[in-house]
Amino acid sequence: MSQAAFEKVIKLLKDNKINYQLFEHEPVYTSWEAARIRSSSLKEGAKALVFMADGKPIMIVVPGDRKIEVKRFKKIFKIDDLRMATPQEVETVTDGIKVGAVHPLGNLHGLPVYVDEALGENKEIIFNAGLHTKSIKVLYKDYYQLINPILGNFTILV
Repeated sequence: MSQAAFEKVIKLLKDNKINYQLFEHEPVYTSWEAARIRSSSLKEGAKALVFMADGKPIMIVVPGDRKIEVKRFKKIFKIDDLRMATPQEVETVTDGIKVGAVHPLGNLHGLPVYVDEALGENKEIIFNAGLHTKSIKVLYKDYYQLINPILGNFTILV
């Protein structure tokens, strides 16, 4: 677990005067579990996934009720080789965050962040904060301004 990563998330939000709501809860490992324990919709959940794109780590953030269409993603962003990062690679590029607890603030780890446009349909988003037991809710517009992500339409409903 990465308490240090959690503290970096909180510092980033505070330094940028972003209003947020912190939730502490039993450990969650999937979008479904997280939505249930947070009493939020699956769609509001910002699922952060680390991939290797042509050998370099990137972060892809999608709503919890959607999955990435890999072929479409590769075509849109002109990527030849795209694969999910291994758990070890995820921990290496995120300062020790375990799979399932990765937050969508990839800029804290020097990762380019790709966000599916469907996430912006939410007024608020909620996400893991670097630990399986902590989640944060923010306004999507604040998240967008904080991250300045690369946007695209590359998911389908699960």
